[in-house]
Amino acid sequence: MLNTTDKIIKHKVGLLNLAEELGNVSKACTIMGLSRDTFYRYKSAVDEGGIESLFDRTRRKPNLSNRVDEATERAVLEYAVAFPAHGQHRASNELRKKGVFVSGSGVRSIWVRNNIGVSPRKSHVAKELILQ
Repeated sequence: MLNTTDKIIKHKVGLLNLAEELGNVSKACTIMGLSRDTFYRYKSAVDEGGIESLFDRTRRKPNLSNRVDEATERAVLEYAVAFPAHGQHRASNELRKKGVFVSGSGVRSIWVRNNIGVSPRKSHVAKELILQ
């Protein structure tokens, strides 16, 4: 009998346990409202990789093409150190004057990715990132 406390896969483990208790896969699937095909997919996944294989895995590849280049990110972080009170759009406009083209939302994405979103914290965290 399988045991888990993870809410994500509890219904999957519940189906496998119910089928084991009843000794009848068809009846367990009818009670749970799932097909026998689904049951056997869950069962083969557990047989091959254990309970961890029941977690939903994303098939999507990360889209890294939307990231800005390292020089732009560094310029945004340096600007955040120099002017911690400026918001994302003002930072974008001032950087554009210096030849660094990044949108306001792009500036914010860089701040969020580097965990420097809030103004009082911005200069301290950005200084640490630049020194690395």
